[in-house]
Amino acid sequence: MKNGREEWYEAERKVAVTIVDVTAAAQELARGHLAGPTSAHFLAKALAAVALLGGETSEEGETVSLQMKCKGPLGGFNVECTREGTLRGYTERKVLDDFDGLGTPDVKKVVGERQLQVTRSVPGRILSQGISNSLDGYLAGSLQRKACILLDAAVTDEVEVTYARGVMIEALPDSTASVAELTAALADRRGAANLAVASRTILSRLGLARAELRKTAPLAFACRCSPERAAAMLGALSAAERADLPPTIDITCHMCGRTWSVKTK
Repeated sequence: MKNGREEWYEAERKVAVTIVDVTAAAQELARGHLAGPTSAHFLAKALAAVALLGGETSEEGETVSLQMKCKGPLGGFNVECTREGTLRGYTERKVLDDFDGLGTPDVKKVVGERQLQVTRSVPGRILSQGISNSLDGYLAGSLQRKACILLDAAVTDEVEVTYARGVMIEALPDSTASVAELTAALADRRGAANLAVASRTILSRLGLARAELRKTAPLAFACRCSPERAAAMLGALSAAERADLPPTIDITCHMCGRTWSVKTK
């Protein structure tokens, strides 16, 4: 699977599995933000996480945002997924010299203590918000669901995103399956999951070989920024403030890293 979302269901055990691949979106955003390999690694995982959460959007124009604030040097991230499957986002720090080039980053050292906030919204209105220190905590605490999210990404020292994937396993309310036991089959000794395999392989390892594919949807990078939106930002300035500006200024979108040159006069 490449750059999409798959929704599977195993009727006998009443377990739903969602699998996402956001490799292309992670690559585009890493390049747009001039991110180093460590930042790109966490951005890729964050995009996979929000793509999983975005699979349940239902209202026109609905967006799911996942924001993390942390005490580690990464600072946090902010990522979004729309109902149409478009992704965008950024990490607070783009380059971490103390960690770049040293292989797979240590979550405890780069992130440390954290807080996650999930917000579902439509233009002009917030539908729901939930706060937790983990994605599984959000699913269990805010949504009262027996579910678990696993994320996996690989980024080279040259900031090439080899893959960026995520899996959400959920036992429905009347299921007797244990999510913890199911996910243990995917985790290694460090508790990390290797998701660089085919969807059917993931399902087989979960013990859900009979699962049926119910739905697929594309996922891709897209941002709402534009030259017109950048120019509109100048409308909030007074005539005196605009008079002090040079004839042309560059405005960079913090969500995707693109820069627009805008005339001020």
